Amino acid sequence: MNKRFLIKATAALAAVAAFGTAHAQTTPIKFQLDWRFEGPSAFFLLPAAKGHFKDAKLDVTVDSGNGSGGAVTRVASGTYDLGFADLAALMEFHANNPDAPNKPVAIMMVYNNTPASVMALKKSGIKTPADLAGKKMGAPVFDAGRRAFPIFQKSNNIGNVTWTAMDPPLRETMLVRGDVDAITGFTFTSLLNIEARGVKAEDVVVMQYPDFGVKLYGNAIIASPKILKENPAAVKAFLSAFAKGAKEVMDNPAAAIETVKARDGIINTALETRRLQLAIDTVINSPSARAEGFGQVNGPRLSLMASQVSDAFNTKTRVKSEDIWNGSFLPTAKELDILPKAKK
Repeated sequence: MNKRFLIKATAALAAVAAFGTAHAQTTPIKFQLDWRFEGPSAFFLLPAAKGHFKDAKLDVTVDSGNGSGGAVTRVASGTYDLGFADLAALMEFHANNPDAPNKPVAIMMVYNNTPASVMALKKSGIKTPADLAGKKMGAPVFDAGRRAFPIFQKSNNIGNVTWTAMDPPLRETMLVRGDVDAITGFTFTSLLNIEARGVKAEDVVVMQYPDFGVKLYGNAIIASPKILKENPAAVKAFLSAFAKGAKEVMDNPAAAIETVKARDGIINTALETRRLQLAIDTVINSPSARAEGFGQVNGPRLSLMASQVSDAFNTKTRVKSEDIWNGSFLPTAKELDILPKAKK
């Protein structure tokens, strides 16, 4: 009887030990978004909700953000392991903090094109970039489109403009009210916000930066050097699980929005579904993304962007493209072959 008890006890202890070992192998990862929970955040919330990260032995926490600059600094501080941020903001941080000990690096490109646009109401008479000369433009001081506007301005020979700063919630309201003539913002954010204020989409002039000679990259997944060095396997597992989830998001955006709704119950489901689809169509599944491959970058294009950001942002030191990008953690070509076919 004692022998039988001993065997059972030993088996039970072995099971507990095995569970503890499996549990110990799960790596916690804190992930910082660039913005609040909106349509595009489904790309990160879906793989978390559907268990893709868990299946990869990762315990991923996804938090909302308040701008790319904040995402970069929080990863740099060590508060977060990974994040999602505009590549120009990452470049600026590197160039202005050359001696910082923990500068994040981009490890996967998600928005192959910058989502930045200039938007105006048709009734303003603004039709082309040249029409912006002498006009009053509005955007928050940290807005990616406003920061990169000198590149857009130079590429299109635009004369001087006057800027008005405001908090993000007021940007589209001030445009609709006529307080400013044009604004900069992400297409899939500001256009839908303008519509929400009673203006029809056909009454809005949208000048997307990539369509007017500004071939900047947009948002990328960024990582702290600490996690890249200490747990490269976890980083690779995260990117593989993310790619799997990203394909599901693009295959069925309407279903993916439910994962956003679960995190923020007051979102407008229809509006956020449109926002997500617009993001997919304009900056994720773009012609350049299909040419370069999802998740990847083109070396010469990255170098040009580094030079343009150095000039436009007037950084303390010149941006070195080789310092801000590390593609060695990317999944296989097969795993990255997730973009929907171009619509004919």
